[in-house]
Amino acid sequence: MQHQTHTEHVHGHESHASHGHGPASWSMAAQATLHCLTGCAIGEVLGMVIGTALGWGNVPTMILAIVLAFFFGYSLTLRGVLRAGVGFRTAFRVALAADTLSIAVMELIDNGVIVLWPDAMDTGLGDALFWISLAISLVIAFVVTTPVNKWMIGRGKGHAVVHAHH
Repeated sequence: MQHQTHTEHVHGHESHASHGHGPASWSMAAQATLHCLTGCAIGEVLGMVIGTALGWGNVPTMILAIVLAFFFGYSLTLRGVLRAGVGFRTAFRVALAADTLSIAVMELIDNGVIVLWPDAMDTGLGDALFWISLAISLVIAFVVTTPVNKWMIGRGKGHAVVHAHH
């Protein structure tokens, strides 16, 4: 009798990464990171735009951007899992399991770059530095987060959990 993973036992099928928990491909990790980056970027840009347009200070603007990045990051995963016919409660848990570490790393790097970039925190929406620093910070976040996702997928975690529901 073959040993079943928790995912196989509970959901009746296995994730792609549970085949011996071998190393995940860089392509799979990059796709997972790009998915995460999409939600993070939507939330990050929207939060920065809203906070800047309303004349908020740096800290409240950054908090709003981070909250929205998590919201949109989870929402994109939730939408895909719900479309696969999974109930909301299970889909929500899958989204949390799949994206929390990835979004957290991405937000830490993204916001860290912007905070450390000279004058980036003091620019307005019409300044090229606002958009350049934001774009570069997201690229750096992608590069740093991809190995994190590769590591998680290789252990049957992160987006491997999402694939178990497709």
